[in-house]
Amino acid sequence: MIATFAAELALGSVSIPIHRLWEALIAPQEADTVSKILWTFRIPKACAALLAGVALSVCGVQMQTLFRNPLADPYILGISSGAGLGVALFVMGFSTGLTLTLLFDLGIVFAAFCGALVVSFLMIWAAKRVESTLSLIILGIMIGSVGSAFISLLQYFSSASELKMYVMWTMGSFSNVTGVNLWIMAVLVVAGIVISILNIKELNVILMGEGYAKSLGINLVSLKRRLFVSTALLAGSITAFCGPIGFIGIAVPHLARMIFKNANHKVLIPSSALLGAVTMLLADLISQLPGSGSILPINTVTALIGIPVIIVIILQNRGHEQ
Repeated sequence: MIATFAAELALGSVSIPIHRLWEALIAPQEADTVSKILWTFRIPKACAALLAGVALSVCGVQMQTLFRNPLADPYILGISSGAGLGVALFVMGFSTGLTLTLLFDLGIVFAAFCGALVVSFLMIWAAKRVESTLSLIILGIMIGSVGSAFISLLQYFSSASELKMYVMWTMGSFSNVTGVNLWIMAVLVVAGIVISILNIKELNVILMGEGYAKSLGINLVSLKRRLFVSTALLAGSITAFCGPIGFIGIAVPHLARMIFKNANHKVLIPSSALLGAVTMLLADLISQLPGSGSILPINTVTALIGIPVIIVIILQNRGHEQ
C-alpha cells in the first residue's frame, strides 16, 4: 500500500523524481511547483482513493457474509441508485444558476448522501419486518430498479448540459475530494469501519447460517440494522463524494480470500481493507495514463479490474455445483 501510494504521488501527467518528492513531503515550500502539485492535488486525491478502496471493500465483505452471496456488493441494497437519484434530482431539477460553483459541488455531495441515507433507512425499516435475507436482496433490487426508472425519466426531460453533468458524475472521480470534503469523508469512513470491526464476532457466527446464529442468542434484526448503518456510512459517503464506483466491493473480498485462504473476519476485514486500498490506488494510477495529459474515468478502470475476477468466481461456483 505504501508503494502504490508513493507511485500515485510520483506519477501522473508530470512525473516527479523520488528525491524531489521526498523534499516536497518533508519540507514543502509555497513557491515550489512540486510542493503545490503534491499538497494541492496529488496527496488529497491519493487519500481519497485509499479511503474509497477501504470503504467499498469492507462493505463487500459485510454484504457477501450477510446475504451468503459471493456476488453481493455495497450497492445490492439499492444505495447506489438512491445516491444517483438524489444527484439526478439536483442536477436535472434544482441546480439552475449553481453550475460550476462551490454550491453546485456541495449540492451534489449533499444530494447523493441524502439519497443513499433514504434508501438505507428504508432497508433498516424493512429489516425489522423481514427476517429473510433473500427478501431483503429482492427489496434492494426493486428499490434500485425504481430509482433507475426515475433517473431515466429525468434524463429524458433534461437539457444536454444537465445530462452531461450527471453522466460525468457517474464516471467517478477523486479530483474534487479536497480540503473539508476529504475530512468529512474520512470521518464517515472511519465511523463505518469502527461499526464493522465491532460486528466481527457476529459476522463469523452467521457464516454457519442464520439458524445457528439464532441458537447462540444473536439478534439478527439488530445485526442487520448495524450492518446497514455501516454500509450507509461507507458506501454512501464514497458514492456522494467520488461517484458510484463499481466492482471493487465484489472483487476485492474474493482476492483477500484467495490470497490469505481464511474466512475469519478478524483476518478478512483488515486484509480486504488493505487490498482494496492498493487496488483503488492502482486503478487511479492507471486512469491517469502517466506521461500523458489524458484521464480515463475511474469506473472504466475498476470494471476492467473487477470483471475478470467476477467471471472466475462464477466459473468456480459452476464447477463446484457440477
